[in-house]
Amino acid sequence: MAKAEHHDSVRSWVVWIVSITAYLIAVTQRTSFGVAGLEATDRFDASASILATFSVVQLVVYAGLQIPVGILVDRWGPRAMITGGAALMMVGQLLLAMADSVGAGLVGRFFVGAGDAMTFVSVIRLLPIWFSGYRIPMLTQATGMVGQLGQLLSLIPFVALLHAWSWTPAFLSLAALSVLGFVLALVLISNGPLSNEVPPAPARARVLLSNAWREPGTRLGFWTHFTTQFTTNVFLLTWGYPFLVSGQGVSPATASGLLSIFVLVALVAGPVLGSAVARHPHRRSAIAFNVIGAIALSWLVVLLWPGQAPMWLLVVLIVCVALGGPASMIAFDFARTFNPSHVIGTATGIVNVGGFLAALVTVYVVGWLLDLQQKAAGSGAELYSLDAFRWALSFQFLVLFGGVIGMVITRNKARRNMAARGDYTPRSARGLSGRTEIE
Repeated sequence: MAKAEHHDSVRSWVVWIVSITAYLIAVTQRTSFGVAGLEATDRFDASASILATFSVVQLVVYAGLQIPVGILVDRWGPRAMITGGAALMMVGQLLLAMADSVGAGLVGRFFVGAGDAMTFVSVIRLLPIWFSGYRIPMLTQATGMVGQLGQLLSLIPFVALLHAWSWTPAFLSLAALSVLGFVLALVLISNGPLSNEVPPAPARARVLLSNAWREPGTRLGFWTHFTTQFTTNVFLLTWGYPFLVSGQGVSPATASGLLSIFVLVALVAGPVLGSAVARHPHRRSAIAFNVIGAIALSWLVVLLWPGQAPMWLLVVLIVCVALGGPASMIAFDFARTFNPSHVIGTATGIVNVGGFLAALVTVYVVGWLLDLQQKAAGSGAELYSLDAFRWALSFQFLVLFGGVIGMVITRNKARRNMAARGDYTPRSARGLSGRTEIE
């Protein structure tokens, strides 16, 4: 861990600004292919289902690498992982720029997903090295907010370049952006002073993973991330737009406008939730439960509403679902405060798997339920009905319920462990040590 005199210095802010710039670039790379769908169809002469494979491959790679990346962050340090991630994304975008077949494009997207997976965990790992504990919840939320801005970079300037310069020059520009991130990280990011807390190299990966997973606070973070984030991913990545257009009957333009609310909510709610966690760390799980309750209640009202929901209710739904993104950052605060410094990266990687795992399962099951109902109806209709969406999207309640059960069980285990050590005093918790921050 960095020494106290290094906390909150000018150097700290330089490291953080460069690291979140690297994360901003990573999110831009992540979301770039999604806005190039029509051009990709022409370039690869591929169907929609094949093109969807690009997104699935990237998500699987991202989720699958979180735990290995977390272990490597603890072994090699955040600087090496951020620069390595930028290099992989550069290679991936170069391959994608030159690709003229689906196979070559998927290889490029694999590298982009791998590089993206290395970035966020590393940026979060830098925070306790360079900043005092009371700032970290706010900076964690700010990091997530910057990531949302990366979507805007891919949506506006990248699309403009794609239309003006065509496929290859546009993706080469993304590769150049990763080169910028690589150079900045290499020159300006530091892991901080050497620490005596780093364990010896032999068998460290197994020990790091075992130690992080045995800590109930890590599992509490996993289930918190699992429960708060997945509805946001499901709505944004796959089923939100079809639900609004096909199920609720809104126009495509209106649906796109409604989806933009996600960015606005993240920018507004992020600082509010970050401040709440910093001021009331002993109420972190309560804050998460409130957001989960709002998500569940809004979906329940919309799905039970007779006929298509009014616009105001759809806005309420999207605002509540969008809160899940900032709320999921609470999970990383659990990973930070319940683990010693040398396993924080591993614990963060474990936590970050939760929301993506839940989203992948939910996206698949919702699609399967929609197809099952369409086949049973035998209508051959191109669009899914509102009733079909009601039944399919109700699967989310099972995932929410399972996640809440996981949160309750792991929170109780963490409390018992703390009580056995004599450091469970939730009402008097001050939030800097992390050992009493579990209410």
